[in-house]
Amino acid sequence: MTIKHSRDNPVRPAASWALRRRAGRWPGFAVAAWGFLFAIPSFLWASGGTFGARSTVAPSLVKLAEDRVMWFLAVLWVTGFLKLFGALVGIGLTRRRGTWTGQLLVLCGGGATVLLVWHGCLFVAHGILVEAGARAVEPDLAGLTRWYLYLWGPWFIAGGLAFAAAATHYSRRHDDRREVRLYGCVGALGALFLSSASLVTGIG
Repeated sequence: MTIKHSRDNPVRPAASWALRRRAGRWPGFAVAAWGFLFAIPSFLWASGGTFGARSTVAPSLVKLAEDRVMWFLAVLWVTGFLKLFGALVGIGLTRRRGTWTGQLLVLCGGGATVLLVWHGCLFVAHGILVEAGARAVEPDLAGLTRWYLYLWGPWFIAGGLAFAAAATHYSRRHDDRREVRLYGCVGALGALFLSSASLVTGIG
């Protein structure tokens, strides 16, 4: 027996809706993978290892890790846990939650989007200026600049875009989408303010 697809037959619309719902989860899972992978170097360096750090991170930071400076180790541990928290936010954005939970998730997603894209673009812009000869750096830092240009910068931007996609897809599926989007905008504007203040003051 064949099934006739017509306006009165809900099979195709239901299947299509389920497919879109599953497809809309991939940005959240991408955020989770990004966060978990990004947390590994922080925990590794905080634990005493320096694998991959010498060639990809500023020498001054590597020395702090090697000398086991307590405040810097604390920063590494906190940074690692923040990355894990970001991964959990990504997982949370894969399914519809309660109003308050959803608002908090989208708030975090909006803030993470701006912070990550901002810092990623700064790394890339600095690298481009150095490669073009418009900005000078010490000869031994030229290779490091390329790592920030081709690895860390794009990695931050990719994470930010994943957060943006996850928060956007979540907002579209939520019943109170307008209010949820408002929280995302608040998070983004707050992160933009902090990033601008950091750039102006030179802190961070």
